[in-house]
Amino acid sequence: MSLSVEVGLLLALGNAFASVVGFLYKQRGAVESPAVELRRPVRTSLALFRSRWYVLGISIAMGAWGLHVAALSLAPISLVQSVIAGGLVLLTVTAHGLFDHEVTRREWIGVGLAALGLAFLSATIGGTSDNAYSAYDAARLWPWVGGLSVAAFVVAGASRGRVHEGVILGASAGLFWAASDTSIKALTDHLGDGAAAVLLNPLAAVIALASFAGLAVSGRSLQLGKAVPVIAVTSVAANLFTIAAGPIVFGEPMPDTSLGVITRMLAFALVIGAAALTPAPVRPAEPDPAR
Repeated sequence: MSLSVEVGLLLALGNAFASVVGFLYKQRGAVESPAVELRRPVRTSLALFRSRWYVLGISIAMGAWGLHVAALSLAPISLVQSVIAGGLVLLTVTAHGLFDHEVTRREWIGVGLAALGLAFLSATIGGTSDNAYSAYDAARLWPWVGGLSVAAFVVAGASRGRVHEGVILGASAGLFWAASDTSIKALTDHLGDGAAAVLLNPLAAVIALASFAGLAVSGRSLQLGKAVPVIAVTSVAANLFTIAAGPIVFGEPMPDTSLGVITRMLAFALVIGAAALTPAPVRPAEPDPAR
């Protein structure tokens, strides 16, 4: 493994912990703020910044974002996201130990299984530790990013009035951030072209729009749902589709054995199953004795 990749993975590990802490502070601020209205995302999202806890969370998240960008510029996207996703196991420990959230056994198991599945994904990534794999095929990049963005809007729209609306919105935010993270990785391939070329690249606009959309949707999801399942599902959606972008968009090698391919598919299934397990089931309403 090259030195640059090793440094990138260390930065990814720092990002994993900072992201969890930032998320939990944002949740603390979001629940004490006026409701975010997705039909008026700019004005209502700005109201979140009146909370000092939300501002602290955003500040930590911005630091984590900087670590993420640096990591993506140095290491393959699949490896970076696998390290960050493995850090998901820190969520329950941090939420319970540092933020005094009540974490149910179901949430401990769900988050643990998600982290295990993402670790299996990492174990099946072969031959990607020698360079950053930043080159991309535009014919694959744009449909991938566009598809994630459309899916994010569809999921957000489908969440309205649902029992687990907060968790579903978390999945939508994760899809927006997967589109943003994939675009960030692609943009790192142009870093040698100079600052002006990077800022004027269409990918920069995609990153800004997808990041803001994810921020607005995530703010609302944190107001509606319990912290651990919302953050877990958001992280799973973001990491799962960003890891998938490695071989699909950036040409990272897939496992060269049937066992490796099967293991990777089972790992994806485990992550998705764990994400579905994490939100608590809804109990049927008690019958009205007056009827």
